[in-house]
Amino acid sequence: MTNRERAMRILHYQAVDRMPAVHFGYWPELLTEWAEQGKIPRELAEGNYDGSPKDRELDKLIGWDFNWNSNVGSNNGLFPPFEEKVLEVLPDGTKRVQSYTGMIERIKPGITSIPSEDDYILKDREAFETLYKPKMQFSPDRVDLAFYKSFNETRDPDKPIGLHLGSVLGSIRDMTSVIGMSYLMYDEDEDLLADIIDTYAEMQYACAKTILETGAKFDFAHYWEDICFKNGPLLSPDKFDELCAKHYRKRNELCHQYGIDIISLDCDGVTDKLLPIWFENGVNTMFPIEIGVWGDQFAPAREKYGRGMLGVGGMDKTALRKDKAAVDAEIERLQRLSALGGFIPCPDHRLMPGTKFELVQYYAEEIKKIRL
Repeated sequence: MTNRERAMRILHYQAVDRMPAVHFGYWPELLTEWAEQGKIPRELAEGNYDGSPKDRELDKLIGWDFNWNSNVGSNNGLFPPFEEKVLEVLPDGTKRVQSYTGMIERIKPGITSIPSEDDYILKDREAFETLYKPKMQFSPDRVDLAFYKSFNETRDPDKPIGLHLGSVLGSIRDMTSVIGMSYLMYDEDEDLLADIIDTYAEMQYACAKTILETGAKFDFAHYWEDICFKNGPLLSPDKFDELCAKHYRKRNELCHQYGIDIISLDCDGVTDKLLPIWFENGVNTMFPIEIGVWGDQFAPAREKYGRGMLGVGGMDKTALRKDKAAVDAEIERLQRLSALGGFIPCPDHRLMPGTKFELVQYYAEEIKKIRL
């Protein structure tokens, strides 16, 4: 049985021989750390990204079956992007940088986490109409047609591969900042945020449609959002439903027309208040089901929504920084979740610095022993 067959059968509540050992990549700093410790060859720590040849070599070394974050898509963002440039260097070395989304960020020296939001360009209708709207239009050169026309013959047959559908609101939040998005919701121009979302969504729909019309086949489709934090969503569920639900529904109906019935979504933070909107409009799988101070989100959601709620993720990756007892306890919990069906354990995000190489190897070996 291939790993692709295992994964798809689990998400369709069908029997498999064993659980696949699945991961979601690494912080680059962790790979550097492992290389310095002599755990992996240094060449595997440099230029390693999801699904790359180096990533697959690392899978063999650790014992993973595959990286779940195996999606292909199109150039469905701002096109062309804004020029990335340093606007100012502050006395402490912090740089004020314009990103490819037009966001102005503060990047502190030696800090590799998400940059601080400092300012943004997309503040009013003039900025949208003149600077952003032209970059949100569909054009055929957004899609690599030659790649997709030969996709079915050249894809890796052993692992599931998804069609990346883009983002309905998360990418726009990246353009406006959380503060800017909040202001736009209640701006004097009440229709502006809706126009931004609609314009961006129509372009992404056209990209997905163009890909699917080539005949390329996918195991699932996937969204990236990140519009929640530790206390819930960054906007009210009612507003989210009003602005975004129709775009999920339209894109997901397109996927159904082409035989894609597993549609997943990546959103960090506490997602429970947005789950009904996603599920009512065609999303049925959550990945990577982040565990934070709030704990497990999959079991409560499964109890509420039933077998229609599928999941990939939900493994508390911090156990891999501790000891074997912590990993054993986490595997025992994951085994109970796996018994519910429609669930594949996977670390709840990229493995971070401090993760112990031997514990990752141990986890990958032990998770394969789960029988369904």
